[in-house]
Amino acid sequence: MALLLLESITKLFVRGDEEIRAIDGLSLSVDPGEFIAITGASGVIYGIRALEILRRVKDVESHVILSPAAARTIAEETDYSVDTVKKLADVMYSHKDIGAAISSGSFKTEGMLVAPCSIKTLSGIANSYNEDLIVRAADVCLKERRRVVLMFRETPLHAGHIRLMEQATRNGAIVMPPVPGFYSRPKSIDDMVTQSTGRALDLLGIDAGVVKRWKDSAPPVRKR
Repeated sequence: MALLLLESITKLFVRGDEEIRAIDGLSLSVDPGEFIAITGASGVIYGIRALEILRRVKDVESHVILSPAAARTIAEETDYSVDTVKKLADVMYSHKDIGAAISSGSFKTEGMLVAPCSIKTLSGIANSYNEDLIVRAADVCLKERRRVVLMFRETPLHAGHIRLMEQATRNGAIVMPPVPGFYSRPKSIDDMVTQSTGRALDLLGIDAGVVKRWKDSAPPVRKR
């Protein structure tokens, strides 16, 4: 299972209480999944692309949390509707539901991806300030020694930002700014988004077959 916490968006289906209870009942028997959180930071397309990729990966279930600011970012930065993004998720949670199944370490998951990750969310995770389900789910993953990947979207940085990244790293998170790798010879922004998102999923142990590896993408060396 994959817990994808997209602070800006993600496949967050607001399912009824009955459906959530059904998921709770399955949590002890299904294979571990991934959490995806989408926050309101710029770069919501990374969270959306993660959901699109995971839809094609066998035996991976995405559990999504969408922050209030994510919907606005989706509208301002993409041509997707919030409903379309929500339909990409397998399970959707309200960011206010601090008592959701994924707020407990007994809920088995491989880890969590926050894409994009805002300064506010980074601060909450770095300081274990469990104000909402996004930070709580990340904190639970860290205490259970599971991977938490933060696609931190901010630049330039001041000393406070750097201290937060250091503390989150000390807590066990992986801070991964979505810096494009030009060795893959991207031909479009879409290529760069897919490559960066695929690398983030790599860190969660998911090889979706979308990453152009260094030796695979490097041009042949010409002999003199």
